[in-house]
Amino acid sequence: MRKTVLLMALMMVAAGAPQLGISQAWAQQQGGSSSMQKGAGVPEAPIGHRQPRRGDVPSEKNISDPNSQANKEDAALDKKIKSICRGC
Repeated sequence: MRKTVLLMALMMVAAGAPQLGISQAWAQQQGGSSSMQKGAGVPEAPIGHRQPRRGDVPSEKNISDPNSQANKEDAALDKKIKSICRGC
């Protein structure tokens, strides 16, 4: 009975090894991975998950310009909102 249980457990582990990625790890160690052979290193993230670069972010000059129409409207709105919150 004990041998049967051990044999069944061993067969389940052996059958489940490819799903756990063990065969992929073995292929990478042997040089079988195509992405590693290209020299890419870390693959590029999907579009929605990329870290923004300097060119992707708007310039701070546009934000801090006090004479822009948007900043004037923001200042007027801030004055109106300030009277709403008494504890601030």
